[in-house]
Amino acid sequence: MENRAGIFISQPLGYKTFKPKPLPPDPPIFYDSEMIDLLSRADRMLGRLDGVTETLPDPELFVAMYVQKEAVLSSQIEGTQASLVDVFDGDQSREKKEDIGDIVNYVGAMNYGLERLKEFPLSLRLLREIHRVLLFSGRGSKRSPGEFRTSQNWIGAPGCTLNEATFVPPSVPDMNEAMGALELFMHKESNLPPLIKIALIHAQFETIHPFLDGNGRKGRLLITFWLCQQRILSQPLLYISYFFKQNRQEYYDRLMTVRKTGDWEQWVKFFLKGVAETSEEAISTAKEILSLKKVCEDMMVKSNNNNRRLLNLIFESPVIDKQLVADKLDISQPTANRIVDQFCDLGILVDQKPESKRYKKYAFAKYLAILSRGTEIN
Repeated sequence: MENRAGIFISQPLGYKTFKPKPLPPDPPIFYDSEMIDLLSRADRMLGRLDGVTETLPDPELFVAMYVQKEAVLSSQIEGTQASLVDVFDGDQSREKKEDIGDIVNYVGAMNYGLERLKEFPLSLRLLREIHRVLLFSGRGSKRSPGEFRTSQNWIGAPGCTLNEATFVPPSVPDMNEAMGALELFMHKESNLPPLIKIALIHAQFETIHPFLDGNGRKGRLLITFWLCQQRILSQPLLYISYFFKQNRQEYYDRLMTVRKTGDWEQWVKFFLKGVAETSEEAISTAKEILSLKKVCEDMMVKSNNNNRRLLNLIFESPVIDKQLVADKLDISQPTANRIVDQFCDLGILVDQKPESKRYKKYAFAKYLAILSRGTEIN
């Protein structure tokens, strides 16, 4: 049956692929009062979030932390079992090593894409480049990173066949055609509000599923890249994967409903709600971090240059050891030992292995608690 989103096409082997219609939807998105209210709130909260960067003492540091949080959350949606604490702690256990590798690749892909966007437009070529970084190593690295698929893929329970799939994306020819149309839509001038446009772009990308692996993570990266390219965001502070993770089943259901019934409106409303809630959460997090920094500074009555530098370091690396402190601050080992012990006495750092005398690590526990909220493994 044909709808606003596209049509299902029967294939000779019995399964049906989906051929999406080019964006924007026809008939156009309908703006009821709920849609208008959600759009207004999302715009307002996203604007406030972007304004937070002007109040931060070290914007680059905070941006790096937010990118890592988005990387963890987006990867968890795909099933990784590593938390933000695991990433900072450098857990190298066999069961966590691959998961942490996926997160590191995600951070690399985000940073690579943002840097490339300074000189290169968001295009199919750039999407492939970023995908190559995303799947550089570990799981998915053998599944044609950086190349659009040349065979049929499908979505469903682990081990299911094409005929048992929940959803079968477009055939390869239809996929190539749809990606070309999506690229045109991304750059075409329109009267669509930017947040509604990126909601459509994200859903269409996930429906097309142009890669053999990494489509979910790549599609969520696309949200940040497009918002930054359009200067809706000056920094990648929106970790919308937090909302998608908290509402994972609804996220999948809304996307599937678009394909089956063409109900773009409910998907867009869900997306706008996510932007607003995630922005509000990020603003609250930034305020908590700023407050914590002030409290820590006030605790250091006899503050000196090394104390201040260590405080800045643990906001960058919340789990440290004494050798790292000596190396990063370029100070002697006895000096590093002394100031780390001082931070422990003040309660700023917590000895993670108080019973051990070797391989000791120290955590900025209060900072980690704020930053890792929502990334815990359930």
